[in-house]
Amino acid sequence: MTRRPPALLRQHLAPCAALLALLWTVPASTAAPLQISAETCERSPDNWAEAASRRSRTPQLGLPPLQHPADNPPTAARIALGRRIFFDRALSINNTMSCAMCHVPEQGFANWELATSIGVEGRSVKRNAPSLINVGLLRPLFHDGRDPTLETQFIGPLTARNEMANPSVGHVVAYLQEQADYDRLFREAFGASASLDRIGMALAAYQRALTLGNSSFDRWFYGGDSAAVSAAAKRGFDLFRGKAGCVSCHSIGPDDALFTDQQFHDTGYGQMRELARQNPPETLPVQVAPGVVHQIDYALVRAVSGPREADLGRYEVTEDPRDRWRFRTPTLRNLAVSPPYMHDGGFGTLAEVIDFYNGGGANLPGQDPRIRPLRLTDGEQRDLLSFLETLTSSGLDCLVAEARQR
Repeated sequence: MTRRPPALLRQHLAPCAALLALLWTVPASTAAPLQISAETCERSPDNWAEAASRRSRTPQLGLPPLQHPADNPPTAARIALGRRIFFDRALSINNTMSCAMCHVPEQGFANWELATSIGVEGRSVKRNAPSLINVGLLRPLFHDGRDPTLETQFIGPLTARNEMANPSVGHVVAYLQEQADYDRLFREAFGASASLDRIGMALAAYQRALTLGNSSFDRWFYGGDSAAVSAAAKRGFDLFRGKAGCVSCHSIGPDDALFTDQQFHDTGYGQMRELARQNPPETLPVQVAPGVVHQIDYALVRAVSGPREADLGRYEVTEDPRDRWRFRTPTLRNLAVSPPYMHDGGFGTLAEVIDFYNGGGANLPGQDPRIRPLRLTDGEQRDLLSFLETLTSSGLDCLVAEARQR
């Protein structure tokens, strides 16, 4: 039921409307996946850091080998220190934000509630927080590829005004050096006190320990278990490699598959979203109760919120006009447990993503020619979705158990 609210209600709803204009929440009609529970992990969480260290050194079915820098081997001490930093809100300017608040373990180290992240004091970030599972296999990092390594990736979020808002990385280093418990952990991990490079090395060691293969797809395609996936998923995989053409960007190799070519493409989506930003609606739907939606004047949103930023993708890194609207191809692994989708979280479900590409994207100038109408039937779209749902790794519950172990 959609109705226009009375003036008084519109006044009270204005702050909510402003927030919803900048952030995406799961629609009432969309069933969010169940959060990943540590309770189903059969392995004891004792000595979790040692287990994480072994996993990051062990080949994973379906994944290429994980490469560790020569100067940053995956020791239990470094992984434990990295986890401590990852969850520490004291490393933001006002002790409210941590890395884990945008990369929630129970939500696939992503964030289901928001299309785009929020930082200190509710400041809006223009991009979606991607899952960190298997991030150690990706290069470069971020949606626009702005950083090449995990050892340096952390600097941007620490100092960004709309994220953790520290005045400088030196401010964070000085804080860690002053804390006796951190000094002990750094000396156990590195034999020296906190420094900028050691912070990055510890965080990188923890994030590389979030590497998992062994999905049902892997057990079928790489492990030879014909019963690991359904007939519908097998038909969907044939579509993925054939009629739908997804594999041209979401690569699959004979021995492993990241489901990304790690390149940058203009799918038309970025341009489409920028056109929407430049031409906002007159009203904004706000759900105030199940089945009750009010249309709020968008002028109210503008009056109480900052302007939404443009997002030019890879261009913001290279300033090469050819890179406008190009974003890195995301890995498809574990995407069923890491909604919402696209660089700005604009799609809440995989079905919406499939529908977008089935229709040929946004059909805008410069769009990659591979994005074309696919003409998949309803049944074929369901089969493709069945395949994508087989890309969830087993063992995610143990990653959560390790994250939450005290």
